[in-house]
Amino acid sequence: MSDSRSPVGYPEPLQDLIDTFATFDDPSERAQVLISFADAFTPVPPEVATRPFGKDHLVPACESEAYVWAMLQPDGKMNLHFAVENPSGISAKAMATMLTRTLSGLTPAEIATVSPEVVERLFRQNISMGKGMGLMSMVGAVRTLAQRAVDIESKPARQE
Repeated sequence: MSDSRSPVGYPEPLQDLIDTFATFDDPSERAQVLISFADAFTPVPPEVATRPFGKDHLVPACESEAYVWAMLQPDGKMNLHFAVENPSGISAKAMATMLTRTLSGLTPAEIATVSPEVVERLFRQNISMGKGMGLMSMVGAVRTLAQRAVDIESKPARQE
């Protein structure tokens, strides 16, 4: 079996998931695991957002009309929340569940390091090019929100 580590670094919980997925050589077995992640999808709670969702949270290029929120917690950690409006958006729901489970509770700086390349590492050949682009866009949106939080944290306080 080849080494599942990539030159791109991932936060440990996400790397653990990548390592687990690397053990599935059978495409149908991998697909079943992805479906189980989609079945575990939990939509954004109403205390974070309610319909109609603001377009500023819409993930560009995602066929499943996914939305993402990154909530900074008092301890400096970030929690992720998603909405996937397409009821048959299995890939988007699976990706949202995987990102929520592996990245929520990390710092914005840790989350901002995640490369959209993670989509290929998790899904391999189980998705079309269009879906893959949408899923990479989901990762990119999460990364952008995390980077914004990092940028805000790093700004020096104004002195009055």
